[in-house]
Amino acid sequence: MNRRPVVAAALLWAAGYVLAYNVQLDWLSLYVSLFTGIAAIGIWFMRMPGRTVMCSFLIIVIAAGYYEDYDRHNKTKLSIFVQAAEEQKEIPYEVEGLITTKVDVDGDKASFTVRSDSDEDELIAVSVKLLSKKEQDIALTWQRGDQVGLKGALQLPGEARNFGGFDYRSFLRFKHIHWQLLVKGADQVKLAQSNRWTWDTVMRWNDQFREMLGEGIGRVFPGNQTGFMKSMLIGVTDDMDPLQFQQFSQLGLTHILAVSGLNVAIFLACLLWVMRRLRFTRETYLLTAISLMPFYIAVTGASPSIIRAGLMAMIALYAAYRHTLRDGLHTVLLVGLGMLIWEPYFMLDVSFQLSFLVTIGLIIGVPPVNSLLPIHSTVWKNAVSITLVAQCISFPVSIYYFNQFSLLSFLANFFLVPVFSMVTMPGGTAALILGFAYVPAGKVVAWLIAWINSRIFDLVDMSSRWDWFQTIWPTPDIGWIICYYASWTAIVWFLLQIKRKKNVKQGPMLSLDQSRKSSHEMRIPNAASIVGLPICILSLLLLLAIAYKPELWNREGKVDFIDVGQGDSIIITPPHSREVILVDGGGTISFRKPGDEWKQRKDPYEVGRKLLVPLLKKRGIQRIDYLIVTHQDADHIGGLQAVIEQIPVNKLIFNGTFKPGPGAEKLFQTALDKQVKLVKAYAGDRLQANSETILHVLAPVARDGAGELRLEKEQNAESVVFMMEMSGSRWLFTGDMDQASEAAVLRMFETNRNQITIPNFTAQAYSTSTAPISLRTAAAAATANIDVLKIAHHGSKTSTGTAWLDFWKPRMAVISVGLYNSYGHPNPQVLGRLEERDMSILRTDRNGEVQMRVRDGKIQIRTKLKRNDD
Repeated sequence: MNRRPVVAAALLWAAGYVLAYNVQLDWLSLYVSLFTGIAAIGIWFMRMPGRTVMCSFLIIVIAAGYYEDYDRHNKTKLSIFVQAAEEQKEIPYEVEGLITTKVDVDGDKASFTVRSDSDEDELIAVSVKLLSKKEQDIALTWQRGDQVGLKGALQLPGEARNFGGFDYRSFLRFKHIHWQLLVKGADQVKLAQSNRWTWDTVMRWNDQFREMLGEGIGRVFPGNQTGFMKSMLIGVTDDMDPLQFQQFSQLGLTHILAVSGLNVAIFLACLLWVMRRLRFTRETYLLTAISLMPFYIAVTGASPSIIRAGLMAMIALYAAYRHTLRDGLHTVLLVGLGMLIWEPYFMLDVSFQLSFLVTIGLIIGVPPVNSLLPIHSTVWKNAVSITLVAQCISFPVSIYYFNQFSLLSFLANFFLVPVFSMVTMPGGTAALILGFAYVPAGKVVAWLIAWINSRIFDLVDMSSRWDWFQTIWPTPDIGWIICYYASWTAIVWFLLQIKRKKNVKQGPMLSLDQSRKSSHEMRIPNAASIVGLPICILSLLLLLAIAYKPELWNREGKVDFIDVGQGDSIIITPPHSREVILVDGGGTISFRKPGDEWKQRKDPYEVGRKLLVPLLKKRGIQRIDYLIVTHQDADHIGGLQAVIEQIPVNKLIFNGTFKPGPGAEKLFQTALDKQVKLVKAYAGDRLQANSETILHVLAPVARDGAGELRLEKEQNAESVVFMMEMSGSRWLFTGDMDQASEAAVLRMFETNRNQITIPNFTAQAYSTSTAPISLRTAAAAATANIDVLKIAHHGSKTSTGTAWLDFWKPRMAVISVGLYNSYGHPNPQVLGRLEERDMSILRTDRNGEVQMRVRDGKIQIRTKLKRNDD
């Protein structure tokens, strides 16, 4: 702490924030920080024994109190509406204020943030539903800094409805926004004249300048590369192709698509090179570069990573100007400390975390790794060490937030980043500048850059399709991340000790005294290295194994009813098993009429890509062994397209029919392309997932010609219905079956109990055996009461009849249904029938995700949301 006070202070300050964020300590406040600071100063200057340790602890307390006070004051001033909003009541609200963000117009939606003019000075996220193409054109004229009057419905932002899901309410809160205002129609937005000069006015000019640059990029680059170049050069990601972003993400190349320290370095290198060629003096070009950095930060979007890189560059340039260059570690941590004091919530921003961790890792790690690499070329040695250190440092953060890592990431970064940094970025910038002077000249340079980009895109596309190189990791805990970094640190330290010992042995002859001293100094580290290095390597490997398969020895069975809105999706994990069964995948139903093309959004919400796949990855589901498609309606299969594209699937089990339409066609074609085995399921079939989990298929009934694929537009009555036995518990999964199908299943049990035989599901699909199995097994199982019934068709009145309930006698019912759905689900009559039988009722619209854990026949339940009426 004495030798590197800035480094120590920054790390201790960050530790204080982490403490305050994770531990609720009511006694922390700004006053506590103030008095603690005075005490720390007194202890330090009085030179008390142990002052370093005591002051370190006090700095942590000071930072924790500062964060706690900052967070405590981050609350809404419209508290009178909170109770009504929590009761999900619509709150009519009118507000006048200033638009404080760029207005994003995407299809039939315009969104922005308003700061109210009233005494509350509240920040409100506004979403305007546009009702016509004319209204869309009007919304395109709205800008940051406009004075507006709004009428709409005030509501709390949506909270996470699944365990580990994205929490929009927390996301907005960390931006100091506590409310959403939903406005229907552009006529509810009234613009007023404002002659006030504010910071938002300056930012509007910046928005206009960035828009001008974006148009310049669009003029010289082909349309299919405009979004990519906008993202890379000026940080505008609105036009980025979602599929292309996903491909870059899978290879660990998303940092290329975000303006960061690499862009700052290239910008400064090009700027200084030009000014030197123009024979500017050293002082002039350094001061010019410093003065242009704030402008560059603003133009490129001012993300935490670009702010960090820009401030570091300004400090380094000023130090060079004053001939007082300091080491990089002090600079980066000084910048980080300043940013955290200015905005404590930066600590929770992934770009801030990655930017600082990688930068600190490169500063500390590259020199020792360079000394260990057996490469003679300085250029290649630096390239390998920088890529290696960056990969190792960013790995825990990447799997923590994104839950995936490509085994090709090192090669992709090693070979492609230099191309983007030395060719695409400077070449693209040159094409943009030339395009403003003379468009044909800009297009010539852009054509060459676009050709190089196209070759890289082809390579990225091909590499992203190699599923065997993609690994999925569950979210690790903070303790694991600390142990990971500690293991790598110890490994590098031991390797350095071993190398230092070898250098001593191979060096020039030493005097007797020097030899004795060297032998005494090196004997202990070398002996420790012989034992310690293998232990550290084994520890690191063990840590990776634990992170990759944390629940390998879990004895519990799991059934998770995911909240996918108005749809079904259920994850089943049998006990003592690594197998995973996914039943349906939800889906977004879209109704579009001819002429509504203007409503199409650039990146529309899709349940599979935005919700289901991230949840599966976050839970470490690396492979789906059985994907059961109960039927092919959009609210059950829509999300499965993204699942099959991003997560390996072994077998897809469906009802033996095909529903004409692009959704089902694309899903089955993708499954065939991915070599997923398609298996038809009929009543009487059985799937034994493991010794404690058996699935008995009860519907649909096989028809004549069951081997042929049959077209069926109406899918509800064809739902795959199965009863599952797991560790002494019984479950019934019903898809969207109607009461007629329920009656048919009950009749089948009665009339065909001892007559019909159907091939064994397991044998037919997965082995050469053809031993038949009768419906007697399923019927015998059906006579027993069941523990959990998945209510069919989201609680529609067309399903869950009295005879069905009386036959199964379930103890609990789960209804997968969307919040505020337009169908009126669940139907009051169905709820009445369940309540009459004194059943426990769980609903995803009220409870969010419902998780059930099974062990020795006992079921434990937890729900994501807790409601007063439950």
